[in-house]
Amino acid sequence: MNSVNRALPWTIRITVSFLFLLSAVAKLYPSPYFALATFEVQQLYPMGFSEDLAAYFSRTLIGVELALGILLLLPFYLKRIVIPATALMLLIFIIHLTIEILTVGNKGNCGCFGSLMPMTPLQAVIKNIISIGLLAVLYKMYKAEDKKQFLPMLNVVLASVLIVFMLGMKRSSGNTTPNTTESPTPTADTIVNKVDTVNKVTVVDTLKVVENPGPTKKKSGYASIFPKIDEGKKILCFFAPDCDHCRATGKLLTKLKKENKDFPKIQIIFMDEAPEVIPDFFKFAGAEYPYIVMDIIEFWKRLGKDGKVSRSVPGVMYLWNGNVQKLYHGTEGKQFNAKSLKKLLANEK
Repeated sequence: MNSVNRALPWTIRITVSFLFLLSAVAKLYPSPYFALATFEVQQLYPMGFSEDLAAYFSRTLIGVELALGILLLLPFYLKRIVIPATALMLLIFIIHLTIEILTVGNKGNCGCFGSLMPMTPLQAVIKNIISIGLLAVLYKMYKAEDKKQFLPMLNVVLASVLIVFMLGMKRSSGNTTPNTTESPTPTADTIVNKVDTVNKVTVVDTLKVVENPGPTKKKSGYASIFPKIDEGKKILCFFAPDCDHCRATGKLLTKLKKENKDFPKIQIIFMDEAPEVIPDFFKFAGAEYPYIVMDIIEFWKRLGKDGKVSRSVPGVMYLWNGNVQKLYHGTEGKQFNAKSLKKLLANEK
């Protein structure tokens, strides 16, 4: 019995510590700035955080998570401060997630483990309730005397927060030259040259092509990036250069363009994450298109939200005279569908 009493507290400490350390590390995956920017835009902005406050809060929150994960394995004020503080943080998460479930529903990734281990809000609530239960058992069973050394504990917290702030600094994207060159917009008039073989005179006939003028022209908000995007039909893509789903979507769009000579012009906004692989992206897609590389936070803002849920990549927006005719996004439910787009274009002729 005594061996169980000695082993169980350490088992609980290691288990909860691992969950906190994993949560902190996962929120920095696959790269710290990308993960933090995504967490801020998709999780904190909808809660009303300003851009500056979200940046400080996200880094401090993850730093404290990292610190608690470490402190659970150390003897400094374990029972008096660390265990209650850990349980309090979990309780705050539970309250927030419960409100989210009641207002938005149990959908999307709660962000507890970042994009490394997607988890629904309900799954996260269950995990946190179990963790609080384990901490309650630990609090009751823990008999050792706390080491009342506040300075080492404070140093762990400060060092952890500082590390996250340093890792989360924006890195230079290197020498990436955007390519936004657009070819002249074709007119509705097609000029055909015919040679009169009898009189040796070139006759120019103008054939008027009757086209569906489409909806009334409006401003899409993207003309500052691609000047002619509000003229006629355009495809605007939101891609991450190293995203496999984005690459597959780019390849499908190239196939559609090869099958249809009247396919809308394709333009791309790339997220500023691994921009050095853009040449490989185009090689896989089978063609190159006008593009620009955009800061991660601005990228997510431009892609927007469905209600309170942030959209995800790959994003494919079909515009006609600046009007959004169709928007595909993410990999579930509203993901890009080549047959759907092909049918939509055919029905508009």
